[in-house]
Amino acid sequence: MNRTSELPKLAAYTTLRLGGPARRFVSAVTSEDLVAAVREADAAGEPVLLLGGGSNLVVGDAGFDGTLVEVANTGWRRDGHHVDVEAGQNWDAFVAALVGAGLGGLECLSGIPGSVGATPIQNVGAYGCEVAESIVSVELYDRGTREVRTLKADELGFAYRTSVLKGTDTGVVLSVRFEVREDGLSVPIRYAELARTLGVEIGARVPAAEAREAVLELRRGKGMVLDPDDHDTWSAGSFFTNPIVPGAEAEAVLARITSVVGAEAPQYPADGGVKLSAAWLIERAGFGKGYPGPGNRVSLSTKHTLALTNRGDATTEDLLALAREVRDGVQERFGVRLHPEPLLINCVI
Repeated sequence: MNRTSELPKLAAYTTLRLGGPARRFVSAVTSEDLVAAVREADAAGEPVLLLGGGSNLVVGDAGFDGTLVEVANTGWRRDGHHVDVEAGQNWDAFVAALVGAGLGGLECLSGIPGSVGATPIQNVGAYGCEVAESIVSVELYDRGTREVRTLKADELGFAYRTSVLKGTDTGVVLSVRFEVREDGLSVPIRYAELARTLGVEIGARVPAAEAREAVLELRRGKGMVLDPDDHDTWSAGSFFTNPIVPGAEAEAVLARITSVVGAEAPQYPADGGVKLSAAWLIERAGFGKGYPGPGNRVSLSTKHTLALTNRGDATTEDLLALAREVRDGVQERFGVRLHPEPLLINCVI
């Protein structure tokens, strides 16, 4: 376990390249180190911020007045159709290795930045797939009981972009067990855009490697694959979740959107209501690709309206100002409230 008394800026550890300093920094390279670091900080009454890949994190300009614990345990072990992966393992490197070994199941989640330990927390998903479909269990350190325990998938309360682990720092993810497909084929292709790219029908299965390449192609076209030279990728990915309108309100909301836009909004079935496309709503509320924020230091991505990007010399407050403008504009025009997907640390919108 490595420690430093320096004041590292969170900007160096987040894909947005934003965020002020932490008061203390610890790098935990094993699960045991991770448990020890959190236990030590808890015993001292010290606030703790767990840092994985920093891809789903927005940190305020004032930084974090506590201990930043870098989750740096890596590696995985395969046992037949199960794979146990350390929480600090880079997610896409793991997916690439699975596909390279002829194993399917996670290929549609290729190219997502960040670490494995973050994926169950918000039930990471893309292109018609979610990690909830493949997760068997999660090993975590329970800060309340001070014990290491295992939660099975049905105990994790998975739903759209959430789980029982989201919104609380009680459970520190140490490792995740996934179920993989040993036939080398993808999961059934459910996302229309991906099916068109692959030239197959919805529900078809293809070699996992083909699905991975198609997903990466689509993500690159939207600025969703990290590239230090491309400011469209200086983001936290999709900044807003797709809103779910409760069933009792859906008819009126959809009628309002149709009246304003002159076209029906794309809609998808969801538990308890109807899911709408945040990107579609944002664009039709007047916020197109590349829409600028304060001083042009931030903007919507020039490739995808769901990503808010740092154009090189922004502050977190610049980004939040743009987020507020977009959120309020969509609500004023359509009566739909957008909610941020990233974790906000020492800042609010």
